[in-house]
Amino acid sequence: MVPYSETVSETVSRVPAVEGWFTIDPREPHLIGARCPVCTTIVFPPREGACPNPECDSDTLEPTELSRRGRVWSYTENHYAPPPPYVAADPFEPYALAAVELDDDGLVVLGQVARGVSAADLHVGMAMQLEVDTLYRDDDHEYLVYVWAPAAPGAGR
Repeated sequence: MVPYSETVSETVSRVPAVEGWFTIDPREPHLIGARCPVCTTIVFPPREGACPNPECDSDTLEPTELSRRGRVWSYTENHYAPPPPYVAADPFEPYALAAVELDDDGLVVLGQVARGVSAADLHVGMAMQLEVDTLYRDDDHEYLVYVWAPAAPGAGR
């Protein structure tokens, strides 16, 4: 007899856990920030409204893809499950967090580090690249988050 799970087609769609912060292309994901068209100030996460630069009078920000590569600026290991509404694995497993300075944009972006990479594996200045990973699944969706992973040897800056 064929198990029921093998007779049902896979209809789960992949969606970002936070809409509008990153693209989910598995080969080339990007963070999405916002850039001022007047002074070129960049912010992440993306938002609408006035430029945050106090020297600029612009009242608009435009969505822009950010660099997917950077260098570890700081890092730590999280040993406590986040409170609701955040979704944590059950049972909870500690994970590394890294603040990565984006190569082309100069911003420092905090994010979870890829599974299997602990804080002990990281060092300041280490080359990192953006990837996507599954945060959790339900019957209809696989919810994705961006994560930082060590860049492949020889990866460009």
